[in-house]
Amino acid sequence: MRHIISLLMENEAGALSRVSGLFSARGYNIESLTVAPTEDPTLSRMTIVTSGSDEVIEQIIKQLNKLIDVVRVLDLNDGKYIERELMLVKVKASGKYQDEMKRISDIFRGRIIDVSDNTFTIELTGATSKLDAYIDSLDSSSIIETVRTGASGIGRGDRILKI
Repeated sequence: MRHIISLLMENEAGALSRVSGLFSARGYNIESLTVAPTEDPTLSRMTIVTSGSDEVIEQIIKQLNKLIDVVRVLDLNDGKYIERELMLVKVKASGKYQDEMKRISDIFRGRIIDVSDNTFTIELTGATSKLDAYIDSLDSSSIIETVRTGASGIGRGDRILKI
């Protein structure tokens, strides 16, 4: 099962390496990883998307909690959360593709942010499943390049990740 794990960690050199090293040393896969400083410049928030059984996820969380740089860990799947990802897609937009790309982008609430003679660059945000559905709706030969940020998540309501 897919899980989004969010953690607060010390904003220091090597902290990211220790977390990613934990995953690789144990053979766990990271599907996506985002890291950025928080409102407190001494802390960074890391969001990791990974897959595994409940037992594997429990083990990952226990191992993360043992790392000295990690301040707090939260499995967002344990409650209600909001997930967003940003994707930029460069697509063919000449001739027959132009109107179709505009129509499909509108359906998925994408924004065309760059236009050239033969291409559109489209920005989409939403849950990973929405972005996957957008890619699936396109003719694969129309996609030139895709860039995705990976998921970011935050608990809903009073569910927060703070020290």
